[in-house]
Amino acid sequence: MARRRISDSERRSRIAVRHALAPGHRLTDVAAVTRSMTVLHATEAATVHLAVAARAEGVKPEDVDAELYDARSVVKQLAMRRTLFVFPRELLPAAWGSASARVATSERKRIAKAIAAGGIAPDGEAWLDAAREATLARLAEGPATTAELRAQVPELAGMVGGTTDKAYDRPVPVAPWVLTHLGLEGKVLRGRNAGHWRLNKPTWTTAEDWLGVVDEPLGEDAGYATLVHQWLTTFGPGTAADIQWWLGSTKTAVTRALADIGAVEVDLDDGTTGWVHPSDEDAGPVEPWAALLPTLDPTVMGWRTRGFYLSQEHVPYLFDTNGNAGTTAWWDGRIVGCWVQDQEGVVRLSLLEDVGPDGLAALELEAQRLTAWLDGTVIGNVYASRQMKQARLP
Repeated sequence: MARRRISDSERRSRIAVRHALAPGHRLTDVAAVTRSMTVLHATEAATVHLAVAARAEGVKPEDVDAELYDARSVVKQLAMRRTLFVFPRELLPAAWGSASARVATSERKRIAKAIAAGGIAPDGEAWLDAAREATLARLAEGPATTAELRAQVPELAGMVGGTTDKAYDRPVPVAPWVLTHLGLEGKVLRGRNAGHWRLNKPTWTTAEDWLGVVDEPLGEDAGYATLVHQWLTTFGPGTAADIQWWLGSTKTAVTRALADIGAVEVDLDDGTTGWVHPSDEDAGPVEPWAALLPTLDPTVMGWRTRGFYLSQEHVPYLFDTNGNAGTTAWWDGRIVGCWVQDQEGVVRLSLLEDVGPDGLAALELEAQRLTAWLDGTVIGNVYASRQMKQARLP
C-alpha cells in the first residue's frame, strides 16, 4: 500500500482552517485560539493580543487581558528554546516536565557559573538555591514586580559584569536569572501586567496563588509526547526536524514521542518525510484568504522548513539573522510581505509580490480591520524586519 502524500496546497489549506486564519474559520474566544495554535508566542507582549485578533471575531484587547489575568485559562510560561509563550492552562504540566525542565537544567549551570565568575559567591549553585528560597519566601507574602523583589530580597540585589571598559561588558542584574529559573520549574508565574498590554511588565506570583490547584509536572517522556501530540494537531504534517527545532529538544526525544503517540509517516512535496497525528484528516480546498500576522506569530514560527508558504528570496526581508520573523502579510496561504503602522496607528501594507486586484483588496480589508481593532494603539517591535524598517509610508 502506497504511503499517503500530503501536498503543499493541502498544507496551506490546513493553515487556513486549523490556524483559524481564513475568515470563515475564525474563532470567538482567547482560549480557543490558544488551543488551536498549541501555544502563542509572547516574547513581544503585543504578539499575544495580535495573534488572537487575527484569528477571532468579537474579541478586544481587554478580553485577552481578562483571559490571561482574571479567568487564567491561558498562562505565560517560559519553555521551548528558552522562549516565552502563552499556554492553555491544561498544557502547563507537559511543558514543566519536558521542554521547560530541559531549559531549567541548562540555565542552572549557566547561572551558577556566572555567579561564581562574577564574584557574587564561590559556590554558584548554593547561591542559586538560597536566592530561590528567599524569593519564594517573599512571594509567599504576595505578588511583586522585579524591581520590588530586588529592593526587598537582598539575594536579588546583585549585579554581574561591567568590570572592564569593553563596550559589550555592562552590569547585568541577577534577579531576572533567579525568576527565570523559578519560572521554568513552575514555582513562580508571570501574573498581572504592570503596564499597557503592548508591554511586558510582569508582576511575579507563586504558582499556587495564581492557579490555586497546581498539577504535578508530567514525566519527561509523557510531557514531550503531549506537546508533540498537540503540535501535530496544529502543524502536522511536519518533519522530525521541524518538531525538534520547535521543541528545542533532542532528536531522541522527538523519535520517542512520535512512537508514543503512534504518529504516521507521510510523503511531502519536497521529497521529505512528514509526520501526522494518527487521526489526521485533510482540510480540503479553501477559498483564497488574507491575513496580517504579528512578529513571531505562531504560524510563521511553527516550522523550521517553510518553503510551502514562504519564498526563500523573501527571507532576508522578513526575518532577522537569528531567524526571528517580523510582521507578515498572507495571501492564499503564502507570505507575500509585511505590515507596519504610521504615526496615527493606521496599518499599512508593504508587499514583496504582486497579489493581483483580489489579493490586494482582501489585504486592504484586513488592514482596515486591524486598524480598527488597534484603535490608535501603535505597536513597537523589537524584532522589526528589514522590510518593516524600509517600508514607505504615505
